[in-house]
Amino acid sequence: MEQHLDRKNLTEGVVWKKLLIFFLPIAAGTCIQQLYNAVDGLILGRFVGTTALAAVGGSSAQIINLLIGFFVAITSGASVVIAQVYGANRARDVQIAAGNAIAVFALLGLLLMGFGLVLSPAMLRLLKTPADTLEDAILYLRIYFIGVPFILVLNMESNMLRSVGDSVSPFLYMVAGCVTNVLLDSLFVLVLGWGVAGVAVATVAAQVLNMGMLTWRLMTTKESYRLSLRELRLNGVYLKNMLRLGVPAGLQSSMYAVSNMIIQVGVNSLGTVVVASWVMTGKTDGIFWAVSNALGAAITSFVGQNRGAGRDDRVKLCVKQGMILATVITLTLSGIIMLTGRPLLYILTKDQAVRDTTWLMMIYFVPYYFTWVVIEVLSGVLRGCGDAVRPVIIIGLGICLLRIVWIVTLFAQIHTLFVLCLCYPVSWILTSAAMLVYYRKGSWKNRGSVIVDH
Repeated sequence: MEQHLDRKNLTEGVVWKKLLIFFLPIAAGTCIQQLYNAVDGLILGRFVGTTALAAVGGSSAQIINLLIGFFVAITSGASVVIAQVYGANRARDVQIAAGNAIAVFALLGLLLMGFGLVLSPAMLRLLKTPADTLEDAILYLRIYFIGVPFILVLNMESNMLRSVGDSVSPFLYMVAGCVTNVLLDSLFVLVLGWGVAGVAVATVAAQVLNMGMLTWRLMTTKESYRLSLRELRLNGVYLKNMLRLGVPAGLQSSMYAVSNMIIQVGVNSLGTVVVASWVMTGKTDGIFWAVSNALGAAITSFVGQNRGAGRDDRVKLCVKQGMILATVITLTLSGIIMLTGRPLLYILTKDQAVRDTTWLMMIYFVPYYFTWVVIEVLSGVLRGCGDAVRPVIIIGLGICLLRIVWIVTLFAQIHTLFVLCLCYPVSWILTSAAMLVYYRKGSWKNRGSVIVDH
C-alpha cells in the first residue's frame, strides 16, 4: 500500500477558491520577477544607454528564449508527471520521478552552457544584430550561459513544489533572488561601472542563490517529496513520460522563439530606436504575460493532481471557472497598463523617440490581450491532462507559422511598424478559435495518463 501523502490538496474543496489561492503566489512571484526585469531596463536605459538596452533585450533575449526556453518548457512535462502521481497518492513514485527530473536537467544545463559559450557570436550575427550592440550582446550572452545549469535546475525545483501544491515556497525564494539581483545590479553597474557585464553577473548570481534555497527546501522537508541524493538518477519509465509531455512543450516554446526571432530580424531592420522600443514594450506590459503564464502554470498543476486522482468533474469546473478568472484578470491588467504605461516610460528611459515608439506599440497590442485567454486556459488544462501534442500543433500553426509567413510576405511588402505588430492580434484570434474547437470536440479526454503500474 502506498504511503499517505501529507499534501496541500488540490483535489478537494471549492474549485475556484483552491485555484485562486494556489495561483496568487505564482502570480506574485512572476510579478516580482517582472519588477526586477524592469529595474534592469531602468538601470541600462538611464545609466548605461539605449545601445546597452538593445544589446541585452534584442537578439540576446531572442536566443535565450529559444534555447533556454526550450529546456525550461520541458520541465512542465516533468511537473505534470509529478502532479499526477502525487494526486494518485503514490509517495514512492513522487520521489523517483523528482530525482529523475533533477538529474536530467542538471545534465542538460551543463551541455547547454558549453553550447552557448562557444556559439553565442555566431547566433547573434545570424540574427543580424546591429553592429553597435554586437560586442555587448556577445558578452552578456556568454556570462548568462554560465548560469544556465542553475537556471534549469531551479525551474525544475520550482515546478516540482508547485506540482505537489506548494506555490508559496517558490515565491518566497524568488523574492529573495530578485532582491539580490536588484542590489547587485546597483553595485555592479552604478557603483563599479561594469555596464552590460554587471547586469549579466547580477542575474547569474541571483539565480544561483534561488536554486540553492530551493534545493535546501527540498532536501530538508519531512514530506513525501523530499529530495534524496540516492534518487538523483535516470529512470527509464518516468524519463519517457516526462519527455513525452515535456518535449512538445519545449517545441512549442521554440516555435514561439523562432517566430519571434524572425520578427526580431524585422524589428532590427527598422533601426536601433525600434529595437530599444521593442525591448521597452516588454518591460511595460511584461506584467500581463507574467500573470497569464502564472495562471496557465497553476491550471496545469491543478488539473494534473485532479486528473491523477480521477476527479474529472473538478477538471471541467476548472475550465469554466479558470476562464472567468482569466478574463477578469486580463481586462483589469489591460486597463492598468494603458493608464500607467505612458508615465512609466518617462521613468524607464530619457529617449523621447523610444518613449513615443513604445507607446505606439502598446496601442497596437494591449487592447487585444483578452483574445489570449482561451489559449492560456485550455492549453493549461490539456497539458495537465497529459494531452501534449495536439495543442502544440494548433499553436504552432496558428501563431508561430502564421507570424513567420506574415513577416516574409506582407511585412516584406509593406515595411511599417503597424504591419509588423498586427500579426500578433491576428494570430491570437485565429489560434483561440482553433483551440476552442479542439477542446469542445473532446477527443483529448482519452489521452495522456502518466500513472505507472509497477
